[in-house]
Amino acid sequence: MSVTICTPVVLTVYIFTFLIGLPSNLLAFYTFLLKVCQKTTPVDILLLNLTVSDISLLIFLPFRMVEAISDRVWTLPAFLCPLTSFFFYSSIYISSLFLMAVSVERYLGVAFPIKYKLWRRPAYATAASVVFWVVGCTHCSIVYIVQYQDPSQNRTAPFNNASHCYEDFSPTQLQILLPVRLEIFLVLFCLPFTVTIFCYVNFVRILVALPNIPARRKQRAVGLAVATLFNFIVCFAPYNLSHVVGFVQNKSPSWRVYALLLSTLNAALDPAIFYFSSTAVQRAFTKCLAGLWHKLSAFMARACWPLWKCCYCLSGTGTQEAAAQLAIA
Repeated sequence: MSVTICTPVVLTVYIFTFLIGLPSNLLAFYTFLLKVCQKTTPVDILLLNLTVSDISLLIFLPFRMVEAISDRVWTLPAFLCPLTSFFFYSSIYISSLFLMAVSVERYLGVAFPIKYKLWRRPAYATAASVVFWVVGCTHCSIVYIVQYQDPSQNRTAPFNNASHCYEDFSPTQLQILLPVRLEIFLVLFCLPFTVTIFCYVNFVRILVALPNIPARRKQRAVGLAVATLFNFIVCFAPYNLSHVVGFVQNKSPSWRVYALLLSTLNAALDPAIFYFSSTAVQRAFTKCLAGLWHKLSAFMARACWPLWKCCYCLSGTGTQEAAAQLAIA
């Protein structure tokens, strides 16, 4: 099945995600890495892994850009098709698992502060991270399984003497792929989304009700909850709903391509979650933005100086001063 898409829209989303997501995730990764090396906490381990997941998607995003420029014709080496798809899809679902884990950590910290403090161990967060990576990568290994299920349609069916990466599937491939997508929808989207809603609703409710909590911390809590739920609803929900529609219709829906674009935006929106989750990231982002603003202001001042000088010379005062200087000369 070949679907006509708007290439400028696809490229715009990919370029925006790459330009915003890569520097902000690298900055967050560096910040969390320093925190983990200095004083390890469970939430820092979870957020560090979340940045790694986003960066893995962003690294392979240029290959998707090349595919979009080529009108979705895969012109790159054949081995990059399943590899790119594997990291692309794995990142989406691994991110949802780590977002869920962060919500659980926040909820337990305010709902059961004493018990959680006693049981709070970085080793548990590390073990959970390993499980999340294994679960996400195992599910998305379907990319390789489907590829070899029908060798005649390896990397999709031919279309106008061109090959489309992980798009056109034979009936044999769909018999395996569609049920797995439905299972992924239930396990890697519905479960994390339900847990995240429960945790953040109660997290905000408990925190807002506490009288001695500073207003700034309450605002951060609300911002964290809103950013995370926005991520699930806008970035993850449409793409995962396409799994259900595809299972019912026994084919991939035509709008699935655009739903995947929204999932890609997750890598650019996660830094907002990092910002509300960590004061260290807030300081790093603020310092970085302040430095960029200072450099931009200095550049604009140098660029506008000749124009300002010209305008000054054309004014009356400038003309008189110039005439006086000529007379003296």
